[in-house]
Amino acid sequence: QVQLVESGGGSVQAGGSLKLSCVTSRYIFSRCAMGWYRQAPGKERDLVSRIRTDGTTSYADSVKGRFTISQDNAKNALYLQMSSLKTEDTAVYYCAADRAKTWGPPCNYWGQGTQVTVSS
Repeated sequence: QVQLVESGGGSVQAGGSLKLSCVTSRYIFSRCAMGWYRQAPGKERDLVSRIRTDGTTSYADSVKGRFTISQDNAKNALYLQMSSLKTEDTAVYYCAADRAKTWGPPCNYWGQGTQVTVSS
């Protein structure tokens, strides 16, 4: 059963933009803080950005000033606006609900991954 559905990946030229979307259920969205990860060829999976349980945001140094994470409570959705894309941003991007906001069952939900390819 797919519980996080991603969209928006694709191929763009360097300097271009893409917006990734991740839609989940009300149950997951209401109790889990969410973020974006990526895995480039031959590298480990790394955190790109997250919305912390207190509502603040964090970004990897490599994407600061270029990427923006946001969410829509009405749509149970998470977004990643990516601008000024570089070839080194090429990776499979994953949406995750991996931090519990309240006491209860742990949050460990992941999307299937979506490919982002940036060409020069």
